[in-house]
Amino acid sequence: MSGIIQLNILQFSLIYLLLIVVLALMKRAKINQTKLLLLGTVRMTVQLVLAGFILTYIFANPHPVFTIAYISAMVIFSIVRILNRNKWLNKSFKIAVSLSLTLSGVFILAYFTLIVVGVSVFNPQYTIPIGGMIIGNSMTGITLALKTFKESIASNKSRIETLLNLGATPKRILLPYVNSALETALLPTMNSMLGMGIIALPGLMTGQILSGTSPSTAILYQIAIMVAITTSVCLSVFCSLHFGYKTLYNKQNQISQL
Repeated sequence: MSGIIQLNILQFSLIYLLLIVVLALMKRAKINQTKLLLLGTVRMTVQLVLAGFILTYIFANPHPVFTIAYISAMVIFSIVRILNRNKWLNKSFKIAVSLSLTLSGVFILAYFTLIVVGVSVFNPQYTIPIGGMIIGNSMTGITLALKTFKESIASNKSRIETLLNLGATPKRILLPYVNSALETALLPTMNSMLGMGIIALPGLMTGQILSGTSPSTAILYQIAIMVAITTSVCLSVFCSLHFGYKTLYNKQNQISQL
């Protein structure tokens, strides 16, 4: 099986012509997000190019410190992004989210590399790309869960206040919203699993096949990483919500934040 075809700068730059289609459709639909699209494209390109240079150096000079630093940066930026998009969270809720993402992501990543693959957790070739997928998906799941949870509480504020006045405990009132938010956060990942392999070939599998890896090996890796991602999303979201929502009421069963 031949290796991947190298793209030169001219070939690579041709992909940006496809954005003309997006811009045209946005204009036709009167979607005024041209600036956001262009800014997102530029930021994505710059960030990935920088990441490419950094990873090239790390792979050429493998050292545990570099691997730890890169994974730590992933976790920190993910936490910052979640908290910036959810400024309504109190301090204790923020701590719950931060610890849930960090511990869940690191645990699943360590299990995948050490137990499933059988390599050192400091091996950058496996730890960094797999860690990026696990942590990135967990970040998306937590963000979606918190958004759903907040909107559910806001839209049912009157009902919640009525139940409190009738003597219902905050735990009994809020837990259904927590469970609903967890379900919402899991749906995108589970739906992608349903169509994977028939409707779509996922990124990891596609990349491995393009690089010359046997499709059978790529399939095994893809199945393994999807199970790991699903577990990490479920665990991080569950812990974030179940430890976090308890910070919204006090020992007198008074909800302090609605």
